Amino acid sequence: MLAALGLDERDESAYRALVSAGAADVPGLARRLTLAEPDTERALRRLERHGLAARSSGRPGRWVASPPGVALGALLTQQRHELEKAELAAALLAEEYRAAAAEPAVHDLVEVVTGAPAVARRFLQLQLGALDEVCALVTEKPMAVTGAENDAEEQAAHRGVRYRVVMERPALDLPDAVTELTAALGRDEQVRVAERVPTKLVVADRALALVPLTSRASEPAALVVHASGLLELLCGLFESVWREALPLRLGATGVREEEPDGPDATDLEVLSLLLAGLTDASVAKQLDLGLRTVQRRVKRLMELAGVSTRLQLGWHAYERGWATRN
Repeated sequence: MLAALGLDERDESAYRALVSAGAADVPGLARRLTLAEPDTERALRRLERHGLAARSSGRPGRWVASPPGVALGALLTQQRHELEKAELAAALLAEEYRAAAAEPAVHDLVEVVTGAPAVARRFLQLQLGALDEVCALVTEKPMAVTGAENDAEEQAAHRGVRYRVVMERPALDLPDAVTELTAALGRDEQVRVAERVPTKLVVADRALALVPLTSRASEPAALVVHASGLLELLCGLFESVWREALPLRLGATGVREEEPDGPDATDLEVLSLLLAGLTDASVAKQLDLGLRTVQRRVKRLMELAGVSTRLQLGWHAYERGWATRN
């Protein structure tokens, strides 16, 4: 429990025993700790350097514990001061990095990371450094990352980082896939499934992306993409796949897919009249609906299509079969 203050397990045990005894000589403390006397004496000397123990002035050969409230309080204050200095150094370095990256050289916008340990390290850094959102595309061939990635994901989710993940359908058959999905959905992560995903991809805060490289070499490799037009393209790719994928939900019987939401008959009538050139007011009059009702339905259609303008809605309506070309 006191490791954060620089004490190892043996030092902590010695201090606890000394606090319990009040005072003790080396042989007596060694018996309590079931340690050799030289090891016990070394532990006491370390405690002395930390200000946690002292030799008794009245009884030579005996050691006394410093009051925990005073001694540990001093160590805690020192640790807080060191952390404050580290935070200040980190902030200064971050500012220096931002200043240097204001006009980055082209070759600095993309890093090539080679080797499974290096790829795994960058993958973990992306998650642990995320502040707002992590987006990911997952194929049936898992990334060459093992070990602590699930812990990093859980830590990030607990910090309030939002996760949006699209999985390729065959990836659901991978070992432990359902268990990991259940855990992710239990953390309120948003997970969707698609028949095919174009590539593995991880994007953190729309500021950094990791894309594995396809190579015949035995060593895994990946690209780390910094803020650039290429990063915007990768973000757009994710959003495109996300819109077309089906949400996964955690129900009483386990993980299940939701049926795709679509326009109802009235939505299609509204859309048909709009595509014919009628105004919202004319559509409302033609269908005996309120103007706000028409506008709400148009907004819902735009959300279903994943578009932001009515012109885009018209194109998507034809592409999705919501309207037919005459």
